[in-house]
Amino acid sequence: MGAPAPRSRLAAWLAIAALIIVADQVTKVAVDKLFAYGERLPLLPVLDFTLLYNRGAAFSFLAGADGWQRWFFTILALGVSGFIVWMLSRHGHQRLFSWALTLILGGALGNVIDRFIHGHVIDFVLVHYGDWFFPAFNLADSAITVGAVLLIVDEIRKPRSGDTPPAT
Repeated sequence: MGAPAPRSRLAAWLAIAALIIVADQVTKVAVDKLFAYGERLPLLPVLDFTLLYNRGAAFSFLAGADGWQRWFFTILALGVSGFIVWMLSRHGHQRLFSWALTLILGGALGNVIDRFIHGHVIDFVLVHYGDWFFPAFNLADSAITVGAVLLIVDEIRKPRSGDTPPAT
């Protein structure tokens, strides 16, 4: 593992995660106040704002369960968030990796807040084409997705043992 990151570096990553959480919560509160459940506002031919509630996880996984999933996903997200903070404390100097973790952290905690307060996650971005609809999502989900993509990019860019370094 790496050496612990300076506290200021960790604090900066956590501040960015906090900004993601605030932006996520502000957008969710606004949509929840401005829209009736299921109401749609077309923005583009393939994009609407619509207020939907997700009691499950990604793609409404376990949304139809008896309610235990709220606490399961909350505890899971809090555990993962703790691990991410620990990883940021150890690897905060790795910029791409830390951006990825920070986006995932902010998104995960944004959705945890929803689950804790409302018992569901507020979703409002709906992408569709004809009769095809992508599951509705929110800013937190977007941050998690971008973070996951950045993790993959970071992993692809890492040199492997046995690789020869590029000539300079």
